[in-house]
Amino acid sequence: MIQGFHHVAISTPDLERARDFYCGLLGFEQVMTMGYERSGTPRPHLQADDGAARGVVIRAGFVHLEIVEYSYPVPNPIDPRRQVVDHGLAHLSFQVTHLESEYARLCEAGMVFHSEPMQGIDEGSLFVYGRDPDGNVLEFIEFGPVATFPAVYSQAAPD
Repeated sequence: MIQGFHHVAISTPDLERARDFYCGLLGFEQVMTMGYERSGTPRPHLQADDGAARGVVIRAGFVHLEIVEYSYPVPNPIDPRRQVVDHGLAHLSFQVTHLESEYARLCEAGMVFHSEPMQGIDEGSLFVYGRDPDGNVLEFIEFGPVATFPAVYSQAAPD
């Protein structure tokens, strides 16, 4: 039985840059480091006969991200300008308060956005799409007082 959503993993060519972006700019907290060297051990989850990687798990509220820099097998890069409509992971969405001020803060820090904040599907809700340093699409959403799309609102972060 599925109990819920646990985490999303992102492969990056630069672990420090990605960690600095998500922790330093977006406010995530690092909760774990991990890694392994080439050992000749098959790694079927990587679809490879061996592997080497280092990474971190970070958290903001109930959202956990696993960020991994693989050194073997050598990864193929993504197109940092890929369209949101292309097959695969479309975007990661983060619930925020005061979207317009958060948008201004992130713009000032150099984050690239697709547009200015836009009206969401519910009255009073706003959203905007932007890119992390590797080109992954991030959505920031602020829900209005009555949301038809489930919102987290006041739930506390897990220990």
